[in-house]
Amino acid sequence: QVQLVESGGGLVQAGGSLRLSCVASGTIVSMFNMGWHRQAPGRQREFVARIFSSGATMYAESVKGRFTISRDNAKNTVYLQMNSLKPEDTAVYYCERGLTYWGQGTQVTVSS
Repeated sequence: QVQLVESGGGLVQAGGSLRLSCVASGTIVSMFNMGWHRQAPGRQREFVARIFSSGATMYAESVKGRFTISRDNAKNTVYLQMNSLKPEDTAVYYCERGLTYWGQGTQVTVSS
């Protein structure tokens, strides 16, 4: 079955960086659209970034220019490089495949 396992979250100061990883099993990341979403306390889950099977990418306006989504086909892993982090980026970040399969999430906390 499809499994997505996120890692790389943590506590970081504003302006810092983190790289999230999403290791996939039971699927091939290069064959599907893969994405990252996040959910802050008391808020709905929101889209962050997507990488299409073609390799094209798209981003939420709130993270454009700061976050980069990429994939390593050899490692069957999708990444989210997050730079210039802000307190409002604090959330649980989820990896997904085709909006059908989801990981368990990884917590990102940005202190001011």
